[in-house]
Formats: sequence, structure tokens, C-alpha cells
Amino acid sequence: MAVALVAALLPAPAAAIEDTWPALRSELFGDRFLAVSDEVISIDTPYRTYDDARTGVTVRLAAPEGHAFRELYLILDENPMPVSALLSFTRPQTAFEFAATMRFNGPTPVHAVAELDNGQLFVAETFVKTSGQGACSAPPGTDPDEALATLGQMELVIRPRTRAASLVKAYRAGPPAGLALDVKISHPSHSGMQRDQISLLYIPMRYVETLDIDLNGAPFATMTGSISLSENPQVTVSVPAGTRRVRARLTDTDGTASEVERDLADY
Repeated sequence: MAVALVAALLPAPAAAIEDTWPALRSELFGDRFLAVSDEVISIDTPYRTYDDARTGVTVRLAAPEGHAFRELYLILDENPMPVSALLSFTRPQTAFEFAATMRFNGPTPVHAVAELDNGQLFVAETFVKTSGQGACSAPPGTDPDEALATLGQMELVIRPRTRAASLVKAYRAGPPAGLALDVKISHPSHSGMQRDQISLLYIPMRYVETLDIDLNGAPFATMTGSISLSENPQVTVSVPAGTRRVRARLTDTDGTASEVERDLADY
């Protein structure tokens, strides 16, 4: 049993990495066609992680004319929970930007798959090399008691969107529209693969299960999380310029719930 666990935590050989995506794709999307277009979807990651336990991933979407997106999958193929975040829109979005700080267990392909309102799927992919830290089993970075004391606290930061190096081509015609909402979450995001450094017992799995975002009193989007979210994760979503009030509600896998709201008087 111990040998099997150690083997599961070691970086996958190259052949295994190459074989993972076809199986994941089949399990998640069956035989549906996944279109590729850098004018519709792009994914932005570092070539190599500086910190395996906290690495930003950004996905940008721009729907073809007459269509809008209703769902976005962020998939870290070789992580223990490959479907690392699932974003569902209450009302389909024509253009959108999503970012989150993620935990990389080892080198892995990364896929972003977005679904249009007509069911068409679009995919973008990249590959991320890591520093060999095995972040999903690495010890927590904060004291467990301190982490529990602040668990569920959130801070909302609203700011103008800024241009990035790898925008979807459709965005390049003009400056980014709307605002960016950063949701800074206090949560240990335990993977279930980490050991308590004193007792050496495994720390039970506990992570952000859902993050619901409301704008101007109405539901906007829901993110379903996983153990791939970093400790104290930050989630960023683009929001319309007319947003006047933001509310975020968090529920974790132990049933802890919290909520924070902010009026945007300056916007």
C-alpha cells in the first residue's frame, strides 16, 4: 500500500503524460469535437513554475459572433484531481477572463475547455514544467491552528483590467473592457496527501468546494474547486463595468460557509 502511494506521488514518466489527455478527454467529453482557435480561447501559464504550490493560471475567452460561453473547465492533466476548476455562468458570457492560483503536483499538460451556448467545445492547451516539489503532498505553509482561525475569510479587490501578453486575439482590437474582481480567500486547501509535521498523520482533505459570485444582487458565476487550488487561493474573474455591488459566498468540503459583500462606489 505504501509503495503504491509513493509511486502515485512521483512525477509521471513522459509516456504516461502523453497518454493521460486522451483518456481524460473521453471521460469528460466523450466523442464530442473540440475546436482549436486562439481567437476564441487562450491559456496563460509560466513555462516553469517558480513555486509549485502557488502558480497562476489565466484563461481568456472571446466567443464567436452571435454566441456566448456557458461553462469553462480548467484541467491539470497529471494532478490527482485533474478537473481543477469548473466555472459555470448563470448567464452566458461573450467575453471573459478567469485566473486562479493553482497547486502543481508535477510537470503536466494544462487544458482549458469552454462550452458555447450551442454546445460547441473549444480547447486550448499548454505544458508546465515544475520544480519537483510535489506540491500536493508538500507540508502546509501555515500553522494548522492559525489556518483554522481565519478559514473562510475573503477579501474582494476590484480594479481596472490590464492588458496581458497573451490575450485572445479578438481582444487585441482595443483595450480590455470592464473590471477585474480578485477574490482573496483564506483557506488551507488541504489535499489529503499532506502529513502533519508533528504527528506524521495525514491531514484530512479539505478545500474550497464552491465559490458563488453575485453582481448587483443577481447570480453571476459559480466556481467548483478542487485540491488543485493553492493554499489561500486567489480567484480572479472579469466583471462588467456597470457593476455596483459584488458578493462572494464560499462553501468548503467540510460544510463551512462564509460570505462577503462590497459596494463599488468608485466604479
